Amino acid sequence: MPKRIAITHAVVLPMDDAHSMIVDGAVVIDGDRIVDVGPSEQVMARLSTPAQQVVDASGKAIMPGFVDLHYHTALAKGWNDNLPLREWLDACWYPMVRALDREGVYWAALLSYSDSIRCGVTTVNDMYRQVEALADAATEIGIRAVLSNDVADSEFGLDTLDDARRVLETRQGIADGRVQIRVGVEWLPVASPALLKGVRALADEFGVGIHIHLNESLSEIELAKKRFGGLRPLEAAYEQGVLAEDCIAAHCIWLTDRELEMLARTGTHVSHNPVANAKLGNGVARVLDMIGAGINVGLGHDCAECNNSRDMFQNMKFASLLQRVTHTDAQLMQPAQVLHMATRAGAMALKQPTGEIAVGKKADLILIDLNNHMFTPLVPGNRDHLYSHLVFSAQRGCVDSTIVDGRFIMENRILLTVDESEILTQANRHFQRIAARIERGSERLG
Repeated sequence: MPKRIAITHAVVLPMDDAHSMIVDGAVVIDGDRIVDVGPSEQVMARLSTPAQQVVDASGKAIMPGFVDLHYHTALAKGWNDNLPLREWLDACWYPMVRALDREGVYWAALLSYSDSIRCGVTTVNDMYRQVEALADAATEIGIRAVLSNDVADSEFGLDTLDDARRVLETRQGIADGRVQIRVGVEWLPVASPALLKGVRALADEFGVGIHIHLNESLSEIELAKKRFGGLRPLEAAYEQGVLAEDCIAAHCIWLTDRELEMLARTGTHVSHNPVANAKLGNGVARVLDMIGAGINVGLGHDCAECNNSRDMFQNMKFASLLQRVTHTDAQLMQPAQVLHMATRAGAMALKQPTGEIAVGKKADLILIDLNNHMFTPLVPGNRDHLYSHLVFSAQRGCVDSTIVDGRFIMENRILLTVDESEILTQANRHFQRIAARIERGSERLG
């Protein structure tokens, strides 16, 4: 059960509007909430009730955990690799997700979530199949999860609106609210106007949000135009009422000025997924234009099958570098902006009280080990130097501990809620089983 925890003598990075830093800082957690933050000496002097656990975080930084805003549980990393999006979908993604069963998804989710926890991720926005199994895995491992079905028209052999309704009725708000359900849409080449209307109606009925892929590739745009009377994917989503403040649109690479204005006018949030976009050769999103238009843009890794890593540090680095090289300007997308995208922007998109170290916020936090090559040299008390290392130098191995809802789910790089060796063994076994099923031509049974 969550308890009162005092984390002291850390470099505290609250991710507030001022991008402040407390060099010798402390954070007090009571239950699932942050109840105090400030200089260590002052915080400990204010502590009226003794902490049940005091953590000396000397040599470490504490910051909000990452929000992975566009996420797919994955079991087949590196399988049928190095293909463009359309060919990769046909060779890898669709055969795998059609062949999935509940047990395979459960172990795939534990594999994915355990890896993300090691990367400092405290919240995932996961669209996949067999969502009941995802919810069970998220409940067990302790991560915060926003889950949605991979919904398409029935002819495509994915999930339906009936599947989405069932999960909303049975899994919404479980694990004391740590697991939330949204309505997911695969992408518009496998959708129809009637489906999009149904998605919006179902989301409104249950008061939940929508998670959808839009304008990811040029081929997707052409395929969607054939299904939607010449409308581009984002235009069609707008026409059917999908875009809104409760909607997260993934990718949005190929946007017209008109579509940018649609996103801004509706308050739709965007998940930018730079590593997956680059690996699939899809293009570089107009991130600067989106932010300039007032659109809230967060970061996602997409999935390990089209990214080959769940490391959000990589995604932060790529988010900056791709804009700099595209616009030939080394001053673009500075670390403070990118860190905001990876934390607060994602929390805002999901309407979660996380992404910032402040009194009253959920205690979803990570401890970063500064005593390694990634953070050496480090000018004491220099926030910009530390920010630079976090975005351009750091990798997943610097994450020492991960806290969700005031509970350590990884401490000193050891996962506390699951048997990691068993997860690796079972994930390998189920991948081989499902891959063999695909080889036998039974992928349509999923």
